[in-house]
Amino acid sequence: MSKENGQEYIIQVRNLKKHFPIRKGILLREAGAVKAVDGVSFDIKRGETIGLVGESGCGKSTTGRTILQLLAPTEGEVLFEGQEITSLGSSNLRRVRRNMQMIFQDPYASLNPRMTVGKIVGEPLEIHSIGSAASRAERIRELLEIVGLAPHMINRYPHQFSGGQRQRIGIARALATNPSFIVADEPISALDVSIQAQVVNLLDDLKQEYGLTYLFIAHDLSMVRYISDRVAVMYLGKIVELGDCDEVYEHSLHPYTQALISAIPVPDPESTFVANRVVLKGDVPSPANPPSGCRFHPRCRFTTEICENEEPEFRNLGTTLQAHYVACHHAEDFL
Repeated sequence: MSKENGQEYIIQVRNLKKHFPIRKGILLREAGAVKAVDGVSFDIKRGETIGLVGESGCGKSTTGRTILQLLAPTEGEVLFEGQEITSLGSSNLRRVRRNMQMIFQDPYASLNPRMTVGKIVGEPLEIHSIGSAASRAERIRELLEIVGLAPHMINRYPHQFSGGQRQRIGIARALATNPSFIVADEPISALDVSIQAQVVNLLDDLKQEYGLTYLFIAHDLSMVRYISDRVAVMYLGKIVELGDCDEVYEHSLHPYTQALISAIPVPDPESTFVANRVVLKGDVPSPANPPSGCRFHPRCRFTTEICENEEPEFRNLGTTLQAHYVACHHAEDFL
């Protein structure tokens, strides 16, 4: 396990990039690239939850999948417990992946409709050759109980469950190999509002009981604040702000973060918080042709000449004990 400033890090991401080639013509020559993730760096401490937020299409899910090596990175490094994993062969990667799992966004699409719940939850145990047939069956029943499902449901098929129950099945599958790190890719966005809190509470309970570490990807900022220890704000393939959850929400230093937080629904329509809502102008630029300088400058109300020409440094404006990173030329104005 790597340590920096006395802190143990389970995940360390360094300058991670994932570009998808754009091919044109009869010969399908590469004419450009969609820069879905373009130079992302952050660390995740053991036992903490980092919330990754941003607009749809900003690269959140691609970041999570690239960290787990479900997508091969274009450039950069990912260290898991101090081991660089982007260059590992398939057999070595499989051993590491036993400790890194994913909860997918859509519980309707992520479960094989032709497999029973028992086979779905037990598949990771078979792939990693964990236990005997009898011990696997017992483990599957245990996992169903852990996520709040009755063990007698083991022979049912996904279509016989509700959306919330299907997501619990996905969580049980992710827990099967006793992982230490889980990427939760918008695990509540496809669920009814009444079910979302149940699933988030389940994830939080599992974290406390089993010492899990989460990368929680979402666009619901109120839910991210509830479950996360730190939050990273992503815009057009880059992280623009990263810090302690309460610090970022109450003292955000990037104009994009301020706009996102101002959009959180407030029960009181006469609140000054509503009156100060920030409405962003224009649309999100294409990741195939991002703007020069600061990528947010075409939509920012504080844009100056330096924003258009120079990419801002991702720097710490917090303290040694409570870091607060931001990529904005004018961040000091918001301190």
